[in-house]
Amino acid sequence: MVDSRFFTSIGPVTLRDMIALTGAVATTASGGTVDTGKAYSNIAPLDRAGEADISFLDNIKYVDGFASSKAGACFVREKFIARAPANMVLLVCADPYYAFALATRHFYPETAHEPGVSQQAIVDASAVIGKQVRIDAGAVIGRQVVLGDGCSIGANTVVGDGVVLGANSCVGALCSLSHTVIGQRVIIHRGVHIGQDGFGFAPSPTGIIKVPQMGRVMIADDVEIGSGTCIDRGAGPDTTIGKSTKIDNLVQIGHNVQIGKYVLIAAQCGIAGSTHIGDGTMLGGQVGLSGHISIGAKAKLAAQSGVMVDIPAGATYGGSPAVPIKDWHRQTVAMSKLIKKRASDE
Repeated sequence: MVDSRFFTSIGPVTLRDMIALTGAVATTASGGTVDTGKAYSNIAPLDRAGEADISFLDNIKYVDGFASSKAGACFVREKFIARAPANMVLLVCADPYYAFALATRHFYPETAHEPGVSQQAIVDASAVIGKQVRIDAGAVIGRQVVLGDGCSIGANTVVGDGVVLGANSCVGALCSLSHTVIGQRVIIHRGVHIGQDGFGFAPSPTGIIKVPQMGRVMIADDVEIGSGTCIDRGAGPDTTIGKSTKIDNLVQIGHNVQIGKYVLIAAQCGIAGSTHIGDGTMLGGQVGLSGHISIGAKAKLAAQSGVMVDIPAGATYGGSPAVPIKDWHRQTVAMSKLIKKRASDE
């Protein structure tokens, strides 16, 4: 349920507006006439939507819920039209989830933060602060920091000396940033730590020597970084995050890691140092990557995969140690059969 205390809707929105926004084709299960001037007040999931709401069906698991839903309109693929309730307006499109995301952003546009520097913030005199910047209470802005126009810094966040944030980037509360250059429109959620020492040590018979970490973290435009994520700076080469990459909560990225554009990294992944990840790659939850390996562009790694070797571009791997996904499924089936056979023998 969308709570109006936290989210403000611009609704109602007409069906005509939704069609123009998403490119969907409006129809009904019977192919009847649709009133495109009809207005809808909100968006809602299938099981909670009423006749004034717009919903979506993207996963076949929820077809039964779709068939019984009371939603007034629904984004849906053409193949599910026959399962729709008689009174539901169908917004037929190739990607209902994407269309629903567009609709949600339309109903609930992001509101601009109110600019201003809190009297409880500490801002060094040498820092360069752009226009329309917000700095909340308890934040510390170090020497020669550059904050571009429209940036926002959350409460009790520390932006270390020399850090650069591009225009309209947003840093949540309780973050620490050092040794990093950040692009425009980057979103950094609460409790993220960027630019600390990488895990670099040289063992010897007399002890363990810490290796100085002399690189930076370079983050391109439109990246999003989830809460609790840690990104170490490079040992010499920089740690880099490519344009529009999205990183979930509680991810560890080691020193010298190179991550390409449009990469998706789910929660609790661990990426060891000097790993290269190609553009468009997808990592499921709790994937672990050993150091000094390369993951090819548009590869996919199933959740909890343990990757110790290079992965070819476009390949899908799973398991630990990770193998091509078909081999992993064969292993799983074979193991299941062995267990059942042993149980029957006993």
